[in-house]
Amino acid sequence: MAQAVWGYDSDNGPDHWHENYPMAKGDKQSPIEINSKDVQHDSSLGPWHTSYDPGAAKTILNNGRTCRVVFDDTFDRSVLRGGPLTEAYRLRQLHLHWGSSDDHGSEHVIDGVKYAAELHMVHWNPKHGNFAGALKQPDGVAVVGIFLKVGKTPKPEIKRILQGIDNIKTKGKEAPFQHFDPSILFPKSRDYWTYHGSFTTPPCEECITWILLREPIEVSSDQMAKLRSLSKNGENEPVNPLVDNWRPCQPVKGRVVRSSFK
Repeated sequence: MAQAVWGYDSDNGPDHWHENYPMAKGDKQSPIEINSKDVQHDSSLGPWHTSYDPGAAKTILNNGRTCRVVFDDTFDRSVLRGGPLTEAYRLRQLHLHWGSSDDHGSEHVIDGVKYAAELHMVHWNPKHGNFAGALKQPDGVAVVGIFLKVGKTPKPEIKRILQGIDNIKTKGKEAPFQHFDPSILFPKSRDYWTYHGSFTTPPCEECITWILLREPIEVSSDQMAKLRSLSKNGENEPVNPLVDNWRPCQPVKGRVVRSSFK
């Protein structure tokens, strides 16, 4: 398997990643299953908050593995602070993982429950100089994870991302995506779980403080279908739907998941 072509198929999927990316077999890998009975409530975990500049949103793109919205992170325009973090982290991008049907697709699993999709908002710690430098540090990156569940009252805010999808149907497509405040995607509750883990895509660097939100946001079945209408092939290739771009749960290996709520 060539360095560049990891993916989610049987020949290049998660079971094979460690062949080229040995870190994928590390001791702090993500995602994990969270079991309520093993979670430790930590009263010292305060609320997290964001101040996002809607003008920082730049583009939306289909890289053949996910749909990603990219933000300007050259200075502290959009930051995440508080919660388990001791510094302000800059928003760099958000992307989604989803399944081939509504009953699975999230990467983290909560007490055996899988959601239809999982949204990741990726932030990095500017004290490490640049994003590449942050990837090498245990406190380099903070990701807010939001579950998407299929329900009757979809969150209208997710519409904007799904509209953008019409412009990036095939791999390699990128379109302007301006004036967007991602904080509209947050659920009402700020309750979260946190633990130390990794990126869920190669090279699977173990540099992430996860902030997983307890309350999912709702999307409609039609909205999920729209995500699945993306193609993982380029424009002049046969349509190959981009689905099941999630990594299965990894061993917890003695890590403790803490919660901000009882």
